[in-house]
Amino acid sequence: EVFTDPSYLGQILIMNTAHIGNYGTHPDEIESDSIKIAGLVTKKFSNGYSRPSGNQSLQDLMENNQTVGISDIDTRALVRHIRNKGAMNAIISSDNEDIEALKRSVLEVPSMEGLELSSRVSTKLIYDVSHGNENIRVALIDFGVKKNIIRCLVERGCHVRVFPMNSSIEEMEAFEPHGYMLSNGPGDPSVMTDSIELVKNIVKLNKPVFGICLGHQILGLSQGLSTEKMFNGHRGINHPIKNLKTGKGEITSQNHGFVISKESVDSQNDIEVTHLHLNDDTIAGIALKNKPVFSVQYHPEASAGPHDSRYLFDQFIENINQFKS
Repeated sequence: EVFTDPSYLGQILIMNTAHIGNYGTHPDEIESDSIKIAGLVTKKFSNGYSRPSGNQSLQDLMENNQTVGISDIDTRALVRHIRNKGAMNAIISSDNEDIEALKRSVLEVPSMEGLELSSRVSTKLIYDVSHGNENIRVALIDFGVKKNIIRCLVERGCHVRVFPMNSSIEEMEAFEPHGYMLSNGPGDPSVMTDSIELVKNIVKLNKPVFGICLGHQILGLSQGLSTEKMFNGHRGINHPIKNLKTGKGEITSQNHGFVISKESVDSQNDIEVTHLHLNDDTIAGIALKNKPVFSVQYHPEASAGPHDSRYLFDQFIENINQFKS
């Protein structure tokens, strides 16, 4: 799931777990058409695997996708360094004879801040996913969608039509959708001005809208909020958040380096914070007070991963059914 998540495009991933690759890969856990990470750093890398349902080794998957990796690294020490110093650019190389040249190469890597990446992973063609008997139509804007978001909608009786991120509102409305899904994706949301304007116009339709991760950030920007780059970001499958409406805690999967500014929400009377991250009190969810529009910063569709927040898809469907009636 993690290696093929489009939200990780262009990033080197450090795995804190000691053994990586020992249970192989499985098609049901692939979230896009290829590996999206730029590189992998591990402590122990297993060339073989022992899971009966696995169908390919991680080594083969990485070779087939031409993805570089490095092992036998003290990853926990490296994670502590990044935790204290913040996210940073890096390079993986088998050529260690000219360290200064490698340092110069690292300096040439652009910062994630101000970087638009969704256009590199968004679909180029419109396509449909359905079982053929659905009575709910959902237009999904693909900023780098994970396959399980689509699965979670189809499982709930939705005919999902996936649109490229540069689609017009007229193209999507021709589908006569009952609701809009704003997907996850990579990069800095603040530079995606066309997408922000598109979502702003979608909200004006008064139809149900559900945003996840990057879609959550773009929704916030479309309503006058601002985003900011985090010192480290949230990565992993065990992040605790609090649902402010129910008072309950949830364990969530997260993968983002930008967040909606809390100060910008305080100045908006029409937007409420629905979820907070319990580790650092950052915003994990918002909703519009007078419209069936909401979003979360994390991944309720995580597969494999925690399922504590799958109810959000049910909430979206409930909003659609109320809209239809």
